Amino acid sequence: MTGGAHEDATTTPALTWLLDYEGKRVIVSGGGGAGMGAAAVTDLVELGAEVHVLDLKEPPVEVAGYHRVDLRDPGAIDRAVAAVGGQVDALFNCAGLPGPPFTGVDTMVVNLVAARHLTQLVTEAMPAGGAVVSVSSAGGMGWEHMMGPIEELLATGDFAAARAWCDAHPGLVGEGYLLSKQAIVVWTLHTALDLAARGIRVNCTSPGPTDTPMMPSFEEYMGKEFMDSFPRPLGRSSTPQEQAHLLVFLNSGAASYITGANVVADGGFLAGMVTGRLAL
Repeated sequence: MTGGAHEDATTTPALTWLLDYEGKRVIVSGGGGAGMGAAAVTDLVELGAEVHVLDLKEPPVEVAGYHRVDLRDPGAIDRAVAAVGGQVDALFNCAGLPGPPFTGVDTMVVNLVAARHLTQLVTEAMPAGGAVVSVSSAGGMGWEHMMGPIEELLATGDFAAARAWCDAHPGLVGEGYLLSKQAIVVWTLHTALDLAARGIRVNCTSPGPTDTPMMPSFEEYMGKEFMDSFPRPLGRSSTPQEQAHLLVFLNSGAASYITGANVVADGGFLAGMVTGRLAL
């Protein structure tokens, strides 16, 4: 490596230097409760970030700001971003609904439409070097075959228009989870290119089965037998902390040349499906 800033890394703890969050202002949407976002909040606080959480549940550790926000309400998102104010260096879109018992439209709105709206607001004041990461899912596999309707959805201009599209396409929306996660991947690709000229990076992750508070909802809807038999090449589900570490990495200086990526963190599930060595 060359450059004075990098050479100074020998005098500071390696983890702190690589992840580079000291004094950074970050927003974590979905940073309350006990899921991936909450685990990311814990990491970020430990790494010295000024953390602001948007969620209906309180964060697991003390943060600079907690804003109780129902992401189905764009006005609530607007007010929260205004309350945080100023420059934000990194945004984590970790909020999500599992589908049932929530409606398909509500699931689409929270998982995708709200994330898009929040990202548009926050990146207005984001400096070069800033970054956005969102959580998709291994359940979003096959997004390439849904490009037509997803592009149509993403062409909607604002929150209200996107919700209206969802209302008008119940057959496509279904339970909301799968389409929302597929759309997050496509939206990430577009947004990464839109913001590249400003030096802002945009990525997403696709976790496999993870032991979060959502798991009982998946078991109830998909069936516990299906979820228990879901292929896990590593022999287990991931933890929220394992997924959070990846999110924190992607928005850090250590990932400074990664943008427009859908990083799969599924313990080998996709590898098994692509090679035909595993089957659902």
